[in-house]
Amino acid sequence: MDTLKKFLRVLLLACCCVFVIKNDAVEASHNVYPEFQSLAAVKVNQVHRTAFHFRPPSNWINDPNGPMYFGGLYHLFYQYNPKGAVWGNIVWAHSVSMDMINWEALEPAIYPSKPFDINGCWSGSATILPGNKPIILYTGIDPQNRQVQNYAIPANSSDQYLRKWIKPDNNPLVVPDAGMNATAFRDPTTAWWIDGHWKMLVGGKRKHRGVAHLYRSKDFMHWVKAHHAFHSAPHTGMWECPDFYPVPLVGKFGLDTSNFGADVKHVMKVSLDETRYEYYTLGKYFPEKDRYVPDKALVDGWSGLRYDYGNFYASKSFFDPAKSRRILWGWANESDTSQEDVAKGWAGIQTIPRVVWLSPDGKQLLQWPIEELETLRGQKVELNIQKLKLGDYVEVKGITAAQADVDVLFTIPSLDKAEDFDPSWTSLDAQRLCGLKGSKIQGGLGPFGLLTLASQNLEEFTPVFFRIFKAQGSRHLVLMCSDATSSSLQNNLYKPSFAGFVDVDLTSYKKLSLRSLIDHSVVESFGPGAKTCITSRVYPTLAVNKEAHLFVFNNGTETITVESLTAWSMNAPQQMNA
Repeated sequence: MDTLKKFLRVLLLACCCVFVIKNDAVEASHNVYPEFQSLAAVKVNQVHRTAFHFRPPSNWINDPNGPMYFGGLYHLFYQYNPKGAVWGNIVWAHSVSMDMINWEALEPAIYPSKPFDINGCWSGSATILPGNKPIILYTGIDPQNRQVQNYAIPANSSDQYLRKWIKPDNNPLVVPDAGMNATAFRDPTTAWWIDGHWKMLVGGKRKHRGVAHLYRSKDFMHWVKAHHAFHSAPHTGMWECPDFYPVPLVGKFGLDTSNFGADVKHVMKVSLDETRYEYYTLGKYFPEKDRYVPDKALVDGWSGLRYDYGNFYASKSFFDPAKSRRILWGWANESDTSQEDVAKGWAGIQTIPRVVWLSPDGKQLLQWPIEELETLRGQKVELNIQKLKLGDYVEVKGITAAQADVDVLFTIPSLDKAEDFDPSWTSLDAQRLCGLKGSKIQGGLGPFGLLTLASQNLEEFTPVFFRIFKAQGSRHLVLMCSDATSSSLQNNLYKPSFAGFVDVDLTSYKKLSLRSLIDHSVVESFGPGAKTCITSRVYPTLAVNKEAHLFVFNNGTETITVESLTAWSMNAPQQMNA
């Protein structure tokens, strides 16, 4: 009862006067709420809790750390607050799985306990050393609040669960140089071996310029910083959670991080602290120069390529040797307030693990949910050759619409009614264009798509849709949107119109595919050819559990045909006690 009274007092105080402390001396990425950090949940609110997306039973999670395959198990480490539902008290939580769907929670692998990490154990990566020996590199916060790079090793590497980890006293391995910004120096990558050296990257910032610092070592214990930045870009701010890895020029298979040669491209991904979005480039790695150069057509930063055009951040990839694939994990934070997170007793999920490979034209990465997810599919319904005229919306019945996997293929009879792309829109990015031309705005070719997490009378719905524009000449632009504007009747929420353009040629193949994973408070969508992904976090008040509905719709003057639609109710994993 005392805990309940304490909770109500703090919540009342927060509702009356919220004190947001931005502790720039330590962490630029998260608002800090000391009054909430160690406030245990009185009761976990289940209404919007995901069923098949990874999350702990309660409390806060953020970045996925050091995912790896070891001892026949997938290991996922992640930033976790064991005491509350806001950022703080961060430890490296640890869960294991045989399929990345059903998880078993273990004790935290790393937590603040020594001078080199006494003020925090932040993000990092895992590397498998020769002899099948795993090692973790992570950022610690020392007594001077400097960000330093440490390592941890298993107490018993013959234990496939890797239950216990040791932080040797020769830490830290890497400290910021004199003159470097010691509070913007974090998130070491998976290391790779080339030309007799281990190499790794650490994210940083030099004034307004984002930087990836490169370090090399012959023995993994003594690291030397390169004289120049591995890669950097102006006006991009702090580069968090860098990731660097090879992809083959041909095929969907993945490569070990140390793979190098003429038959690969390299991916350089960074999470921009200033925008809270992620961006990547494809390019060439020059190991003899310790430099990375993006392809000419690609740019770093705000107008660059993105894994996901929605709520997706601090991602980390790893090579899965069991199935020869590159797997991508990402964090989707909440879009409600911290006070609401405290009230519901939890915050943050991981998106469904994705397989990543290079597009056949070499211009971008493609992503698709891991095949293991399909083991959760239950009741199945189908809809075929359903014509959708202007204003039509047709309900997809027979599944649990709040917890579903939906795969649909739309056919476009003609491109003649595509709206002209207004030259004044060239200054708008896809997200702002989606906000301007939402699902309720009638068009020519579109908007058409899905109404997810919809109430019966459409007071609430989250549309995932396409709108097609005619650009100069015979070229067409396909805009894909996931619009949270109408997702909830609740007012104090962040309800953005997320969007991205899809690089497809409709002149010869007038079809668009869409797959959406719907899980109570998240809609994770994959566009045509696995080219564009958008994740939205939403909090309906009416369209919850059995009251949620799913529709296909068209609000364009051109009739669209649902050539095929297959939807499954999704079961919860057998174990989700992460």
